[in-house]
Amino acid sequence: MKKSSIKTEKDLIAEILSGKYRDHYLLYGRKSTDEADNQKNSISYQKTENTRYAYKEKLLIAPITIKGFCADGIISEKHSGFTEDNDVSITDDGLVQYRIDRPKFQKMLQFVSQGYFKGVVCLCWDRISRNKGDDTLVRKLMRKGIDFRFVYAKYDKTSSGALHMDIDGMFSQHHSRVTSEKVTITIRNSREKGICTYRAPIGYLNLGEMEHKPFDPVRAPIIKQMFEYYATGDWSLSDLARFAKEQGLVTVPMRRRRTKEEMLAEEDEFDEIEKTSRPLTENHVSRILTNRFYTGRTLDPDGNYIHSNSHEALVSDELFSDVQAVLKKKKVSVHYTEKLDQPLRGIVRCVHCERVYTPYTKKGIQYFNARCVNGCENTFKNFNFKFIDEKIGGLMNGLYFTDEEIELMDARVGTDIALLEEKRQKGLDQLERKKKTIRENLAYIRSNKLSLLKSGVYSPEALIEEETKLEAELSALKSDEDISDIAMHETMKEVQKLSELIKNVIPYYNFAKPHEKEKIIRVIFSELSVSQNTLNYKCKKGFECFENRFSALCDPTENRTLITALKRRCPNR
Repeated sequence: MKKSSIKTEKDLIAEILSGKYRDHYLLYGRKSTDEADNQKNSISYQKTENTRYAYKEKLLIAPITIKGFCADGIISEKHSGFTEDNDVSITDDGLVQYRIDRPKFQKMLQFVSQGYFKGVVCLCWDRISRNKGDDTLVRKLMRKGIDFRFVYAKYDKTSSGALHMDIDGMFSQHHSRVTSEKVTITIRNSREKGICTYRAPIGYLNLGEMEHKPFDPVRAPIIKQMFEYYATGDWSLSDLARFAKEQGLVTVPMRRRRTKEEMLAEEDEFDEIEKTSRPLTENHVSRILTNRFYTGRTLDPDGNYIHSNSHEALVSDELFSDVQAVLKKKKVSVHYTEKLDQPLRGIVRCVHCERVYTPYTKKGIQYFNARCVNGCENTFKNFNFKFIDEKIGGLMNGLYFTDEEIELMDARVGTDIALLEEKRQKGLDQLERKKKTIRENLAYIRSNKLSLLKSGVYSPEALIEEETKLEAELSALKSDEDISDIAMHETMKEVQKLSELIKNVIPYYNFAKPHEKEKIIRVIFSELSVSQNTLNYKCKKGFECFENRFSALCDPTENRTLITALKRRCPNR
């Protein structure tokens, strides 16, 4: 008797890649977050209609079940089809890339685009797409020959069929835009009227009505008592947390967030998540004592507190103010005696508001976060160390001179130095004339000291001071004369050596640890700043010649840029 073989997910993927299901279809259903009461939005309804259509048209449904993707060839996804990622990247060869927010939809398109399945069955156009980006992808695949079937519509391969598709796509997007606008306008108008459009905090009941947030008969008296106790100044946050625990006060029952596996799972794979309550902690108590909602106020459209028409005040303004005064008095700023050893601390800033990106570690990965000022144009608030690492690596690859650039510099700088030498000779002539004048003045003073003192032209002190001044001027002119711009050739050699060092350090940088990379970065760069997805930088003194080399080598109107950069590199030359 043969043992029945059960196909693993790995076996199924291998079968798909081998082309076994090239003549099969996938059924796709999506539950919208916009219309919870619409029957067409039901996953079970879509499954039934899609399956009925496949059997009617004699379409083979792929008999595959892959966890987090499909069950018996049926894909069920709970995700908005309207929202999309705004980040777009364009490669050098013209390839446009953007992220698809729907994970199952993304995997489905990957499979069908490579021809592993013949097509997809969907209820109607707005189930598969409600935004321009995904819309374009589906249309491209259809033109490529992928067979997309729709239960509620049939699009002929004619201009009329294309127009029909355009209209359905336009109306599906328009419907989502209108729904979004209605929700936004309703919330804004309600908030302007003092209606609470969000979940009321502990101490009030949420009955599903924005206009009515009554007191919680069990929790409200305890919350009020906590305000009164803390206003005396004799209670701490931990004392109130213990008091709340003794009184049996717990948070309002809420469901935890779904895990990634639960989001991708089929409807019947997991039981419904139960609501749970938790004991109050010091953080809970702190948030309660600082929430102006308890004074009978709610947030307006601009985030300011106004008088509420949805709920009554649990505590008076006077009591709330007393509590804030005690909190302020007990507030203690905590400073690290030693700063945490995180690479690139304090060097990365926001371009617009100049706030520092603070490093922190999460799940073994270092991230940077900036708390920008209100209204800051920069929306790139958070990124990991890899972002900075890759950007710096790219910059360093452009901070050294290539062999061709060095040859071009040698040819260019020879001409520039000849011009500098001519200018230097003129300067030496001027120095010689000044020295001659000073020598004559010194000779006159030294030979006529007695007459100058008797006539009262100089006092003894003034005469000594004048003689000392002339000698200092003569000494300074001799020092200037010793400085020669011919040393530019030596400076060029030093710059080329520095360029070679940067070139040699790049392989070491690529394999270095974060703290080692930080040392290299701080040697070369004085400032790093971020704006959106762009890293801006300033080189330290001595590296400006590499930063400016392109304009020096390529711009005919800037013939002196390289020489100027080199002079900044060695200002004493």
